[in-house]
Amino acid sequence: MGWHHERVLLSELVAVSAEVAATRARKAKVAALARLLSDVPPGEVALVVTYLAGSLRQRRTGVGWRSVTALPEPATEPTLTVIEVDAAFAELAGLSGPGSQGQRTARLAELLGRASADEQRWLRGAITGEVRQGALDALVQEAVAAAAGVPVPAVRRAAMLAGGTPPAAEAAFAGGEPALVEIGLTVGRPVLPMLASSAPDVAGALAKAGGAVAVDRKLDGIRVQVHRDSDEVVVATRSLDDITHRLPEVVAVARALPAERFVLDGEALALDDHGRPLAFQDTASRTAQEAGVAITPYFFDLLHLDGRDLLDEPLSARLAALDALVPGGAPGALGRPPRRGRRAQAFLTDTLAAGHEGVVKSLPRRTTPAGARRRLGEGHRWNAHPRPGRARRRVGQRAAPGLGFLEHPPRRT
Repeated sequence: MGWHHERVLLSELVAVSAEVAATRARKAKVAALARLLSDVPPGEVALVVTYLAGSLRQRRTGVGWRSVTALPEPATEPTLTVIEVDAAFAELAGLSGPGSQGQRTARLAELLGRASADEQRWLRGAITGEVRQGALDALVQEAVAAAAGVPVPAVRRAAMLAGGTPPAAEAAFAGGEPALVEIGLTVGRPVLPMLASSAPDVAGALAKAGGAVAVDRKLDGIRVQVHRDSDEVVVATRSLDDITHRLPEVVAVARALPAERFVLDGEALALDDHGRPLAFQDTASRTAQEAGVAITPYFFDLLHLDGRDLLDEPLSARLAALDALVPGGAPGALGRPPRRGRRAQAFLTDTLAAGHEGVVKSLPRRTTPAGARRRLGEGHRWNAHPRPGRARRRVGQRAAPGLGFLEHPPRRT
C-alpha cells in the first residue's frame, strides 16, 4: 500500500463523506470509503475509521449545539489534518475548572477558523452527532474489509469482540485476517451488543422465523453486560459505558454466582413493590446515579464461563450453561415447548399485562458464526406488539453484529 502523504487531510475525509451522502447505492458508499482507507497511514487508521462513521473519539468534549450555531469566517484553503482535529478535541475535553468555558470557546473558534466551509459543516455535524452521510458502522466495516483484503465476517466479529470497529481496522491493516482472528473475547472488556428487529404481530414474527422458536419477555430496562473475573466485576451498558460503581446491587449478584469467570448479557430495571417494572425513565435515572431505587438484573445469555467461550455454541448449549449458573424457571425457558399460534399470543397478552414491553422470538437450534448472526437465523430478533409509545426507542432496528441476545426468559436474581 502506498500513501500519498504523511497525514490525512480533513478535507479528503469530508469529500468522501459528501460522496457517500450523495448516493443511495450501498456498493458505491463502500467503494468510496474503501478508497480513502486504502491511503491511510497505519497510525491514523483508527481515527479515520471513527470519523468516517461520523463520530469523534472523545465521548464528551464540553461542546454542544449552541457553541456551533454561529461559525467564524471559513478558511480559504483546507490545511487541517485529522490528527490536528483530534488533538484539538482532546484538548477541549480536558479543559476543566475556573475559566475553562472561556478557554473552550476560544480553542473551538480557533479550530473552526482554520476549517473551510465544507469542513466547518462536517465538524458541526460531528460535534452534534448529526453527520448525515448514510455511512453506519456496518458500512465502514465492509469498507475496511475491502481495503484490507479480508473477509467482512472477520472484521465484524473482531469489531464486536474488541468493542468497536477502530481496533479491528487497525488489526486488519496490520496483520490481515490472522490478526483479526487473534481478537477474542476478553473477560472484563465489554463487547458490542445485538439489537432487535421488529414484526407487526405474533403471527408475522412466527412466519418470519420459520421453524421452532423460543418466545420470551421483552423487558423495558437498560441493557447490561456483567463481566466477572474472580472478585473483579465490570457492569457495562449497551454503549459500553462502565457503570459498575453505580450498581452495587448488580455487582453483589455477580459475586454471589457459583463461578469465578463469566460474561453475562441481560437487562436491568427498577421494579415496584409488586414486582412490576417502573417506567423506563425511572430505571434510566437510577442507573445514572449511585443511589436510589433498587435495580434488579435479569440475565438472558451467557457468553463465557470459567475459561470456556460460548460464542459459537448454539443457543440451546448457552442456555443450558446459563440455567446451571443462574437457575430459574420463568416462562419461556428453552426446555418448554415453543409457543406457537394461540399460545404465543396468550403469552404476549400475559407479558403486556405484567407491565413488560412485548415479546422476543428466537431460533434455539441454529448455530452461526458470531459475526454473521446479524443476517442469519439466530441473528434476527423480533419485538411483537411493543407497548404504545415505547416502540421508537426499542423497535424497528435491524440486528447489528453482536453477542447479546434477547432469547431467554428473564432470570430474576
